[in-house]
Amino acid sequence: MNSGLPLWFIWALLSAIFTGATAVLAKIGLEEVDPDLATLIRTFVVAIFLPLLIFSSGKWSNPFLLSPRTWIFVALSGITTGLSWVCFFRALKQGDVSLVVPVDRLSLLVVALLGFLVLGERPSPFSWLGLLLVGGGGLLFCLAE
Repeated sequence: MNSGLPLWFIWALLSAIFTGATAVLAKIGLEEVDPDLATLIRTFVVAIFLPLLIFSSGKWSNPFLLSPRTWIFVALSGITTGLSWVCFFRALKQGDVSLVVPVDRLSLLVVALLGFLVLGERPSPFSWLGLLLVGGGGLLFCLAE
């Protein structure tokens, strides 16, 4: 499949589709359960699914051969992922998915700012404008409540 699109874009688009489906499926699943318990169940599913994916695709390698720096940053990413999931599920339990998700996606602004400050990334003025429009749109959803 050579669509002319960069591979990173295809993966990012698939991620957006799965993320959208995740929010709706989670909202339905949260009807009869505490959001923290639901997050634990979700974590177990991911912990079972990913090893199966890695082994079946032949991508397994010894993680103990990775550098301490890699371990630290991947572990920190795991902690922030867990915190994000807990907060997201709590928000979904209490609010409409159509309101929670756009506010959650204000993370785009956080990513751009951290990318700028920590990684030295330099989005173009046009990109910054797009990020501000997305952020403004996310904030408008708060007014809808």
